[in-house]
Amino acid sequence: MAADDASLEALGTYALRFVKPGHTVGLGTGRAASAFIRALGASGIQVRGVPTSAPAEELARSVGIPIITLAEAGKIDTDVDGADEVDSRLNLIKGYGGALVREKIVAASSRRLVVLVGYEKIVKRLGDRGSLPVEVVPFGLPLVSAKIKAMGMKPRVRENAGKEFITDNGNLILDCAVKPIANAARLDRELLAIPGVVGTGLFIGMVDIVLIAEASGKIRALKR
Repeated sequence: MAADDASLEALGTYALRFVKPGHTVGLGTGRAASAFIRALGASGIQVRGVPTSAPAEELARSVGIPIITLAEAGKIDTDVDGADEVDSRLNLIKGYGGALVREKIVAASSRRLVVLVGYEKIVKRLGDRGSLPVEVVPFGLPLVSAKIKAMGMKPRVRENAGKEFITDNGNLILDCAVKPIANAARLDRELLAIPGVVGTGLFIGMVDIVLIAEASGKIRALKR
């Protein structure tokens, strides 16, 4: 079971307490982040948004949030995003929605990263859900695939409607079948060292607060 839409909408509304008028806000990608964007638009709080993907930008504009570029923003006050896995140290796997590189750039540009998840995204160890996304330059695909296979993972090029999925950066996503990851920080470094890898879905030591929509309907906050 996963958190339902009503739980995520409540989570998005709860996250508004981390936003103040005049803030520049990072706008994440995915179901939970979209719930926050809708809540932010409905709230009337005057902010500027830096979206992490084309869908996030389109949604934000549709609910009246002014959009600026990262260059125009300078420093972002709070970034609100979702995640696909969260471990006990508040490390993440992200990227099932395909926006991992822009999400990581916006997160690293922010004073505070707030992550919204349903209870089903909490894992004992990163990799428990069996997949790690890696963004790859198309020209480097043969090399990156071979290197990742040699590391014991099984990479597969992500497709959408029978065609290769292309990120907003013009790259490919390799969904790498993994077992629970013993040392996520080391794996992240090893993957990034492969020529052609643009970024990984491992977000290590970046999160400040995780808000969890529990099965009971309550919201639980975890802080680093």
